[in-house]
Amino acid sequence: MDKVALVSREGQTFEKGVVTEIIQDNLQPNGTRVGEQVVRVRMTSGELEGQEIETTSSSGFLFGAPCTVGMRVVVMQSLAGDTVVSSVYSQDREFQIICFVLLYLLALCAIGGWQGAKGALSLVFTFACIIWVYLPMVYRGWSPFWSAVLVCAVTTVVSMWLLGGPTRKTLVATAGTVAGVVMAGVFASLFSFSTGVTGWNVSDIESLMTLWSTSGIQVGGLLFSGLLISALGAMMDVGMSIASAMAEIQGQSPDISRADLFRAGMRVGRDMMGTDSNTLILAFAGGSISMLVLDYAYDLPWLQIINSNNIGIAIMQGLSGSFGVILSVPATVAIATVLYTLPARSRRETAEQA
Repeated sequence: MDKVALVSREGQTFEKGVVTEIIQDNLQPNGTRVGEQVVRVRMTSGELEGQEIETTSSSGFLFGAPCTVGMRVVVMQSLAGDTVVSSVYSQDREFQIICFVLLYLLALCAIGGWQGAKGALSLVFTFACIIWVYLPMVYRGWSPFWSAVLVCAVTTVVSMWLLGGPTRKTLVATAGTVAGVVMAGVFASLFSFSTGVTGWNVSDIESLMTLWSTSGIQVGGLLFSGLLISALGAMMDVGMSIASAMAEIQGQSPDISRADLFRAGMRVGRDMMGTDSNTLILAFAGGSISMLVLDYAYDLPWLQIINSNNIGIAIMQGLSGSFGVILSVPATVAIATVLYTLPARSRRETAEQA
C-alpha cells in the first residue's frame, strides 16, 4: 500500500554492525555517561558490509547505546553528497526479541500440548489481522472503532474455532465474547459523551494531527479501538470458560432445567468476574504507572488529578473493559442456557462436546 511520506528518508538507512573498538569513552568517575562515545563499528549489512567505520553514540535514554566491544548495534546512516554521516541508533535487539518470542511459543506448546499449539496459532492469526487488516483499514480512513469490532469478531471466531472446534460451545463463547466487546465500546462512548474525554485528548495528539491532515485517518476513534483490542483477551477467557463449564454441567445433568442451568452459569461467571475485571484495571493502571508516580511526587491537588485528560483516559479504559467483562457474563450464560437446553438430540450433542 502506498503511504504519504511524512518525513524525507532519502539517503537514510538503518544497518547492523558490531562494535570493535571504543576510541573515546564518555564514562564519568561517578559511573554516569555524559556526551558521546566515539566507537569503531564493523558493518554487517548494507553497502558498507565488511568495512569498519568510525561513528558516535549518544548517551540519551531514547537513542544511542552504552557501547562495549562486541556489542551488536544498529547504525543510522545518512548520505549527504559524497559523505556518509552515521551514528549508533540503538543496541541491536532483534535476535533477543525473536528468541524470547520463540521461547514463549515453545513453553505454550510444551505445557499446553495440542491446545497450546492451537492457542499459539490463534495468537499469530490475531497479530496478523491487526497488522494486515486493521492498520490498513484505519490508514485508508475507515472508522477505527468499527474496524476494531470487525477484527475482534474475526479473531474471536477463528480463535474459538481453533480451540473448541465447530461445536455449540464454540458458538456460545464467540457470541458472548463479541457481545462483551460491543458493550465495552458502548460504555466507552457513554463515558466519553458524559465527561468530554475523547480520542483527541491523548498525549501524542500533535503527532496524530499530522496523520489526520495528510492521510485522513480518523484520529478521534483510535483511543476506543485500542480499548476494544486490549480487552478482547479477557473477554475471550470469560466466554470460553463459562461456555465450557456450562457444557460440562449440561453433560452431567442432561435433564437440568433452563432456570437451574442459568443459575449455575451465573455462579461460575461471578467467580470469574472479579478476577478478570481486576486484570483489566490493573493492566491499564500498570501502563499509566509513570504518570501516577509523577502525580504523586508533585503532590497535585485532587481536583487537578481527577480532571486531567490522562487520568480520565486511563479510568475510561479500565472501567470500559471491565464493564464489558461484567456484562459478557450474563450474555454468555443466557446464550448457553438457550443453546444447551435444546431438544434431546441437541442435548446429546452437547454432552459429547463436554
